[in-house]
Amino acid sequence: MDREIVLSQIRWYIAGLLFLSSVINYVDRQVLSVVAPVLTKELDISPVGYSNILQAFLIPYTLMYVGSGFLVDRWGARKALAIFMVWWSTANMLHGFARGAMSLAFFRFLLGVGEPGNFMAGFRAISEWYSPKEKALVNGLLNGGAAAGAIVAPPLVAWLSISYGWRMAFVATGALGFLWLVAWLWIVPKAEVVVHTTVKEPWLKLLAKRETWSLLLPRFVSDPVWWFYLLWLPKYLADQRGFTMREIGLLAWMPYLAADLGALAGGLWSGWMVKRGMPVVRARSIGMWPFTLVMPFSLLIPGASTTVALSIICLVAFAHMAWKTNLQTVTNDIFPLRVVGSVSGIIAFGSGLGGSLFTSLTGWIVQHVSYDAIFYIMGFLHPIAYVIFRVLLRERFNDTAQLEVGKAT
Repeated sequence: MDREIVLSQIRWYIAGLLFLSSVINYVDRQVLSVVAPVLTKELDISPVGYSNILQAFLIPYTLMYVGSGFLVDRWGARKALAIFMVWWSTANMLHGFARGAMSLAFFRFLLGVGEPGNFMAGFRAISEWYSPKEKALVNGLLNGGAAAGAIVAPPLVAWLSISYGWRMAFVATGALGFLWLVAWLWIVPKAEVVVHTTVKEPWLKLLAKRETWSLLLPRFVSDPVWWFYLLWLPKYLADQRGFTMREIGLLAWMPYLAADLGALAGGLWSGWMVKRGMPVVRARSIGMWPFTLVMPFSLLIPGASTTVALSIICLVAFAHMAWKTNLQTVTNDIFPLRVVGSVSGIIAFGSGLGGSLFTSLTGWIVQHVSYDAIFYIMGFLHPIAYVIFRVLLRERFNDTAQLEVGKAT
């Protein structure tokens, strides 16, 4: 078979494996939020206590975005993703042995150390293997895998919890990563793109770039919306809308399916504009604009019926992930391959920091006020983030060249 055909096939096998790694990553991440209504009652954990356990994940998760980005640039996508998969899968399984809030928080900490590596390695692989017109689509698959994991998690985890208890839900879902690992190690060694990095970029040098801040700050402002739906939605449906565990399993996956479709739609749309000759950054910006206008619909959720509220949540989840896919792809568009992992880690640090601060705020507001205020706040975050992006990156909207960082390799 022609070598080009073989490489083309392998590239899409890799895309499929990146999609599945994100599915597993988010299934593992979601187990706690799905079983939270049962687990918090059994272990007598308050909303503030629950938010503290979430912070035990979010703080190392945020810090390790930077660390895992540099490790990915040093190790390459194949080795890094394999190591991180083993780490977080093992950490997830350990949740099943938690005996109280402290041990649960410790295992959550371990999970937070490992999970960021999935996306840093994914971004590196995308820069290695795909052309500009394909990058947004594959980024959409990477984000779509995350949303797909969130789709699978509620029914799967609810069934495992009802049938075998919440502890087995952690053990069974954690084991999925080791099955994926076999396929990854079998396929990728035959096709790994070897990139020798001769220049190491200090993170302070990367932080000095206006382009880095044009992506970090919008993620800091906008990603708390996704963190809320990821970590709090099942609990919100139980506390505020009266859902049972069975109803959560039957219905809580719907917003994540909408997010999955949004990730693919956002990537396809801006990719289509790039194919027609539009400068890539301008295409990503235009791809973000209509979804920015959708996000204020969050303001209607508190006063809506449960059916209408769930429909609006689905619409908002679709728009957020389409928006995020285009913003995220700009990293691949403007930064050279050798620093993609490092820059992605710095930018994702903004996401984790925003999510961590907002999670603490959510716990306090839910306990002392109500969920309604959270939806009001979230309605304004994406418009603010879009203005920041446009202002800081406006000089590159017609530029097709990658950013010069350090010396050429």
